[in-house]
Amino acid sequence: MRVSVLGCGRWGSFHAWYAARVGHTVTLWGRKDSAHLSQLRTARANEFLSLPDDVQLTDDLGAAIRTAEIVIISIHAQALRSFLCDLCRQGLGEDLAKKIVILCMKGIEIGTGKRLTTVVHEELGDGVKPVVWVGPGHVQDFVRGIPNCMVLAGEDRETLRTLVDVLGSPLIRFYYGDDLLGTEVGAAAKNVVGLAAGMLDGLDYGSLKGALMARGTRELVRLVRAMGGDGETIYGLSHLGDYEATLFSPHSNNRRYGEAVVRGTAEDFHKIAEGVYTAEALMSLSAAYNVDLPISATVYEIVTRGKDPREQLTQLFLRATKSEKE
Repeated sequence: MRVSVLGCGRWGSFHAWYAARVGHTVTLWGRKDSAHLSQLRTARANEFLSLPDDVQLTDDLGAAIRTAEIVIISIHAQALRSFLCDLCRQGLGEDLAKKIVILCMKGIEIGTGKRLTTVVHEELGDGVKPVVWVGPGHVQDFVRGIPNCMVLAGEDRETLRTLVDVLGSPLIRFYYGDDLLGTEVGAAAKNVVGLAAGMLDGLDYGSLKGALMARGTRELVRLVRAMGGDGETIYGLSHLGDYEATLFSPHSNNRRYGEAVVRGTAEDFHKIAEGVYTAEALMSLSAAYNVDLPISATVYEIVTRGKDPREQLTQLFLRATKSEKE
């Protein structure tokens, strides 16, 4: 199939690399002034991988969309709405809406608390049926041939079946995600838990990660259920299944950023972690659905309001005694 990947950063370049690896005709798009695109054009490689020779590079967004059957969007989650608005102003909205659209980023829109698929519907119309591709794994591991499992979630089961068939391989085994709401919220929120894990590492409190994992899933189950999703989804690949890659891996931007915050070196951390924005968005959802999210609130107080990490995390784990199931 003809696949176009919009966004040529770390994950965008990986998705182009992977789609070519499993036999598809691939175009990778980046903005004309993109440093990532310039580097790929010069070296056919970045710090993570080398692109196959048959991956076409372009800065022509219209051509990338019109020639594709599958369009993978891999940009910063908070930039999705503005990107789609720009795209529609160029007259490309209807073209994109006719394609199979896959979102390969994790986040919740700050200011609105809206899921990314909701943003797509609002900007492109209800006719488009966006799919999200999330789950554990790091580019550095995949390019070394280390396999993992991931999930494709969406509203149309036939589209999911098609994508699992055409994208699955020994490197990535895909599962269907029937609960789109829970999959999106869980995938975004695990980055916030990753920030908390990094803070524990920075404080040399790594032994508390087990408690963090147990309580983190509990609070997210409550939120997803309140929003109308299936709380059990939180125990799947999009959230709990991604904890190893997010809470423990040296490659995790969110864990590394949380550690940098505690060690006072966050200003040197140029690759801002998505969990910083998601923590703010989760506070909107906490208020809207009247669900207590103590871990997310603690992370928010530290990374957004500048509260002392040691004090905040100590208070978090010394909260009033309650039933474990609450």
